[in-house]
Parts: sequence; C-alpha cells; structure tokens
Amino acid sequence: MATLFRWLLRLASTAILLSVVVVGLVYYLASRSLPDYDKDLTVAGIGAEVDIVRDNAAVPHIFAASDEDAYFGLGYAHAQDRLWQMVLMRRTVQGRLSEIFGRRTLETDILMRRLDLYPLATRSVASQTPETLAALRAYSAGVNARITEINEHSLGRGAPEFFLFDAPIAPWQPADSISLVKLMALQLSGQFRDEILRARTSLLLPDPKRLADILPDIPGAGTAALPDYASLFPGLKMPRYAARDPGTSPYKDRLSPFAERGFAGASNAWAAAPARSAGGGTLLANDPHLGFTAPSTWYLARLELSSGGVIGATVPGIPAVMLGRSQKLAWGLTSSYLDDQDLHIEELNPANPQEYRTPDGWKRFQTRRSIVEIRGEAPVTVTLRWTDNGPVLPRTRFELDAITPPGHVVSMNWTALSGNDTSVSGALRLMAAGSVQEALDEATPLYVAPSQMLTLIDREHIAMKLIGAMPLRDPAHQSQGRMPSPGWVEANRWQGVFPDSENPVWTDPDGGIVGNTNNKIIDRPFPAHVSFDWGDSQRVMRWSQLMQGRQVHTRDSFIEAQLDTVSPAARTLLPLIGRDLWFTGEAAPEGTPERQRQRALELLADWNGEMNEHLPEPLIYAAWVRALQERLIRDELGPLADAYSHVEPLFIERVYRDVDGASAWCDVIRSVAVESCSDIARMALDDALVWISERYGTALESLRWGDAHQALHRHMVLGDIPVLRYFTNIRQATSGGDFTLERGRTSGTDPDPFTSVHGATYRGVYDFADPDSSVFITSTGQSGHLLSRHYDDLGTLWRRGEYIPMSLDEDLARAASIGVTRLLRK
Repeated sequence: MATLFRWLLRLASTAILLSVVVVGLVYYLASRSLPDYDKDLTVAGIGAEVDIVRDNAAVPHIFAASDEDAYFGLGYAHAQDRLWQMVLMRRTVQGRLSEIFGRRTLETDILMRRLDLYPLATRSVASQTPETLAALRAYSAGVNARITEINEHSLGRGAPEFFLFDAPIAPWQPADSISLVKLMALQLSGQFRDEILRARTSLLLPDPKRLADILPDIPGAGTAALPDYASLFPGLKMPRYAARDPGTSPYKDRLSPFAERGFAGASNAWAAAPARSAGGGTLLANDPHLGFTAPSTWYLARLELSSGGVIGATVPGIPAVMLGRSQKLAWGLTSSYLDDQDLHIEELNPANPQEYRTPDGWKRFQTRRSIVEIRGEAPVTVTLRWTDNGPVLPRTRFELDAITPPGHVVSMNWTALSGNDTSVSGALRLMAAGSVQEALDEATPLYVAPSQMLTLIDREHIAMKLIGAMPLRDPAHQSQGRMPSPGWVEANRWQGVFPDSENPVWTDPDGGIVGNTNNKIIDRPFPAHVSFDWGDSQRVMRWSQLMQGRQVHTRDSFIEAQLDTVSPAARTLLPLIGRDLWFTGEAAPEGTPERQRQRALELLADWNGEMNEHLPEPLIYAAWVRALQERLIRDELGPLADAYSHVEPLFIERVYRDVDGASAWCDVIRSVAVESCSDIARMALDDALVWISERYGTALESLRWGDAHQALHRHMVLGDIPVLRYFTNIRQATSGGDFTLERGRTSGTDPDPFTSVHGATYRGVYDFADPDSSVFITSTGQSGHLLSRHYDDLGTLWRRGEYIPMSLDEDLARAASIGVTRLLRK
C-alpha cells in the first residue's frame, strides 16, 4: 500500500509539474506578442521620425512631419494592438476563412465570394483621390512594418490566436482597407432581411390587413430637427450667445458578417447650437451601436495632420477617424436605415438554365469560377453568377427557399456593389474639413456605402445629413422595394442613384437641436422616401423629451442623455396590457399563482419604466411582454414566429388599442373559446412568472435585471471554446434595454433571451465651448491581446458610464504617457 501511495504521489507530482511547464510555455509564447510601447525602431517607408505617444489608456497620439508618415504610424499602431482582428476581417471579406477554420465557415466564404466585395474594393482603388491613395499606401506600409518586425524578431506571430490558427499573413494593401469599409456596409445593412420576412409573413396571414400590425409602418412625419424651444413656452426669452473666437476651441457561424434581423446597426447622435448650450459653444454626442465583441470594433487614436489634430474612433484596418473631432469640426454617425438593398426574383430559361429573363428577353448569366481552399480537406469550386440586378444568392440561405418559386433564383442589388466606391476618400476628406459647410460640400458627396446619418458641428453651426448613395427606383416599382420583385419587369429595376443634392439635410434649425436615434427622419413620397422600415420608434420619444426638457444643455446633460435607461416602450405598454388587471380581484393565498401575479402587478404599478440593473421590475416587464407577443403570434405564424424574436411595441400597441381590428390577434384561432386581450395578457404574465421562478426563484423583490441583462462581449473565435471563453469573453451586468437611449439590445433567443449583445460600443461627447473637455470611451479596451491589461480596462469604465479625456493637447499626452514608440527612418 505504501508503495502504491508513493507511485501515485509521484505520478500526481509529475502531472502537476508537466501542467505547470505547459502553462508556462503557453504563457511565454503568448506573451511574446505583447506590444512594447516604449522603444525605438528603424523602419523603411517614412520620411522622418514618427512618435507614437501612448497615454495611460494606451491611446496612441501620433506625431509626424507629414500626413503620410502619420498614416504610417497609425497603420503600425493598429497592427501592434489588433493584427489578428485586421487579418480576420480581411479574410472574411475575401471569403478565405475556411483556409484556417475548415468547413465550419465554408458557407460564409461562398456567400462572400458571390457578393464579390473584395474584387470590387480592388477596382475602387483607382477611384480614390490622390490624397487618399497616398494615405492608403502609407498606412499599408505601416502595417507591413509591424508584420516585418514580428517576423524578424520572433514576436509570437503577432497575437496568440496565430498559434491556434496557423496561416501566413499577407502584406497589407490599399484594397484591403477599402474592402473593410464594404464589410462594415454589409454588417450595417439589413433591408433585404426585412424584405424576406415581409414576404414570408404575407404568405401565411389570411388577412392582408394583419401584415400592417406585425410589421407596422412608423407613424408620423419623422423627427430630425426639434422645434424652436421658445415656441413651446410663450413669453420665455431665449438667450443668444456671441460666437466664440475660433482660437479658443444550434451551431451558428459567429464569423458570418451577415447580421440577424434587428442587429444590422443602430446608434444615437444629437447636437446643440450655441444658443442651446450653457457654455455658448456647440455640443455633439454620439454612441454608435454594434454587436458586442472582444475586442471592440473601435480603436481610439489621435493623428497630427497638416490640417491639425484629429482624435476619435478608428476601425483597425482603415486609416480614418470615423467618429471624432478635429480642432474645428466634430462628427458622429448613426445608421440611416436607408433602403439600399433590393431582392429580385429571376426566372430561369427552361430551355437553358444558364440564362435568365430580362425585359429584352433571355440573357446569359455573367459567371466566374472560384476555388475555396478548406483546411484539411479538398478545395471546393464554386460558380459565381451575376445578373443585371446583382449577384445571385444561394436559395439555401436566409430562408430564400420559402419565397423562391421553382425555376427561379434570387439576385440582390445593393449600393455597396460598386467598383467606384469613394467612401474612404469621403472619410479622409471629412477629417480635413474646417467647417460644417465644407464637410457638406466636399466630403459627403464622396460617400457611397454604408449609408449613415452624419451629424456635424463646428464652433458656430450644426447640421445633420444622410450620406451614401440613395437608389433611384421607378415610381411604378411593383413592391416599392418592400418585398422581392420580378427582376424581368423594367419598373422593378434600379435607374441609378439620386444625386447627392437629394439626400435629406438639416442645417442650423430654428430650434437649435438636431438628432437621430434610428427613427423615421422624413416623410417623402416614394421613391424619394428613404425607407419604409426604420430602426426605432421608441428611443426618439425619450430623446425629444430630454432635449426639450431644458432650455440649454451642457456636456454633462448630453452624457446624462446617453446613459438614460428609461424605456418609453414600458411606459406605453404597461398601462395598456395591464388595464384590466391592476388592483383587481381579492387577495390570494400565499404560494398560489394568483398571489404571485398580484405581487408582480403591485411592483409594476409603482415602477417608472427605468431599466435599472438593480431593480426587479425590468425583468418582470421584459419577460411579460416577451411571453405576450409569443402568445399573440404563435398560433397565426407557427414556426415563423421564431423570426420575431424581439418585442415590437407598435404591434402590441396596435393590438391593445384595436387599431383597424388588430385585437383579432388576441383570439386563439385553434381554440373554441373566444379569448380577449385581457385573457392573453393575464396568461402571458403567468407564463413569464413561471419562467422567472424556474430561472431566478420566486422571490420577486430580490430579482435583479442585471443578472439577466449581462453585456456579453464575445471573442469572435475563442468565445465558444470551453475554458478559453472564460479568459477571452467579457461579461458585465448592465442597465438599459431594447428601447432605452443607453441601448442594450437583447439576444432574444433561448436559453438567455435577455443577454445584452448589441449596444453602444463607443461613446463620445464633444464640447466646442471647451474642446479639451470632450470625452470618449469604448466598450472593451485598446488591445486585442488577452494578456494585456488594456484588453478590458476601458470596458470597466464603460460599464460604469465613465469616460476618458479626449484632448488634443500634446503636452498632456506626453505627460501622461506610458511609453513612446519612435519610428526612425532607415
């Protein structure tokens, strides 16, 4: 026995020792790729020394003797911190993920090849302005300088992920940066999903009027500029401020870039003129909403250019400050929800399936063969097909087979399918603009895709404009772009794009406030309508209330609005769905479902709609309305109800106000009894309470919304791998919800339907009364390296609603630096 014990002890000790050695070796190899921010490095491709000064949040402040050298420095800094992210995005748009991930990403690769985005980006290089071409080349040289340094000094392949997914890193090229803009356009575009869902739903509903309930049009004329504040309060005198001196200023491929419906993009942005600012300067707040990832999409940086300093949020791989400010101008972006995509049903020639029908007869598809390499398997050859209306999509994706007749295929037209895309030039021109008017005149016409709402301020003026190409449709278009239409009908084909002058714009409105929360912005007749489907109908109500609730605003009041967690949807829906349930019935015995229901209603009756992470009411409310929508639509839609994974407040409001007979949804068509809307509301509340008790217990007062509404910043590759996910994913209990200004879009799917997966990945507030008091933050950290202390340090501040300074003061950046990288000319 003693001998056996000694051998067991030896084996255990050996196993522990081997584990320590393996962990130590893994840590050593992984840590080799941690960037050194304090060093001198001799590189080729620059004209003079470049200083990359890292402040205490690892934000690089890049100082150079020329613009090209500054872009070189940005490329180097991006590659220092986010090389894996950059390579992964490039492979995504190229359709080359399967080379490292195997068959799991094959469908995504094939679909990306069909869209042809990377070849279109390559063609677009020649369309850029000379200044943009110089910037793209210099930026690429900076990225490649970092890749060369990694290879020559054995710096752990540049990131730990490269050890797990071995693949050579090709040199960066200007087309790569342009292709990432197209990739962003894909991630931010979802109109084709709405077309498919509308078509599928219309096929199921026997009463066409019910389609307007479940997929409602946004009512009203649209909101962009708010009315004059003084007109709301007769007799109140508005102070006027003099302009300041300008000198004082089941398996799911998570690597797929195709966003699920409802997750294509969202954002908030608003601006105040000097007359509405307590400090007498203009104000701008912006928080773009994207899917939560680790690291974040955004990377904070500052460049010193010949036109002055520029600081804000960049996207690794793209040499532009996409959101931010210069000395004279600040800009923010929100998703415009422009209908920039159309699906067409194309009829195949029965005698020759290589041809499709056009207004002029049969025409041969444009075709090209493409070989997709697959790790560990034989390559797959795909035949890509294009029609006059765009690329042909596989009917096995996006439920297209449900709406595609036999003998037909589906093609997609989209503004991003351009080989003359100058959007990068527009972004760089915006950085150099010295005023709102200059930006509107010279930068915005260059944008093609993605379409966005651009909010601008200089020291005296404010403006908001829809940027990007607007498709020009025939007024006789059969579906007005709302559903797939026959591609052989001339009226359904695009007739080009509107001139930039037709894009909606608001400049210096009388009310002194402009803003966008993805709401309906304008009510113009088709085809100049912009869109029928908008991203939000709720947040704009709360935003309007907060903006008009005070005469003048400050940086702090704009921050307060960004972090506001009151749900206008909850305030609207609860009185409707609970109107026959509040304070009714006798007291029920403890432990009964009736008593639990009464307790829940008592809590909700005293609640103000604030989706605070520490409160129980948001969880009860969210579970109730989710169960309610499920009961309303499941019997009519069957399995298609799964596609409606999020509550649509306008739908529930229509039902409970019985708009155009919408209360018909309350009756369960498969039951003999005729259920009322009050019956359905009561049953749904019971459903919700049962679900809550199974997940969180029966003590309703002890519930916390934050336990269910955790922001999940998932690593795109390692986030689903056991053990590793605990080191790579970032989880944070958060306030907010689907319809709050501090938006935390929930997953909507079991088993954790209220996990927050989409929200403000960047927040910035810019104040031209005191520009260096401007602030910004991202949702994770600067580094994409999981061993870096800057992997999630900004996320801690973000979760608490805090910001870091956004200053262009060089002395301040150097004084607070944690290191300076000096790039010396070889």
